[in-house]
Amino acid sequence: MKIMIITSSPNIDGLTAACAEKAKVGVEMESAIASTINLNTLNISSCHACGNGWGTCRNDHVCQVQDDFQKLHAEMAEADGYIIITPVYWGDMSESLKAFSDRLRRCEAANGEKSTLANKPFICVAAPGGSGNGCLSCLNSFERFVDHIKGIKYDFIGVTQRNRKYKLTTISEAANSMVQSLKL
Repeated sequence: MKIMIITSSPNIDGLTAACAEKAKVGVEMESAIASTINLNTLNISSCHACGNGWGTCRNDHVCQVQDDFQKLHAEMAEADGYIIITPVYWGDMSESLKAFSDRLRRCEAANGEKSTLANKPFICVAAPGGSGNGCLSCLNSFERFVDHIKGIKYDFIGVTQRNRKYKLTTISEAANSMVQSLKL
């Protein structure tokens, strides 16, 4: 069983990275494979709204913009579940995650129940750091994204510097629980 952990922070030693590490621990406690990808190490541009605004994404379910998106999109099809972790910038997910999720949504949403992500569980984590501001609006963006791609909303977790200690435990336990549910 493979769980893909996607992070989107340029800070490789901050709160988002700590969340990813705890998610990995939870996945591996059930002897599942945890694959961690940091979007900030990849070359994924924003959607170009090709052609009349849809390009090949609507009908062919592939993005015609050539960069690292295609490889990650294909790898996602092979995973059994997903944990997506983002810092919160201006009340929303990071720019690298927004670019990726916008393109992914365009390729998968029009595919309906045939989406390679349909009926697969998602844990989404918003990590707004210091103030905690924007956590709920970011989690709301995650909810719309998972709805569009027909994923299963397994858990949505907000973690700040104030609740970090127990929320890191929560992330590990949620990841472990998701893997257990996939074994049933």
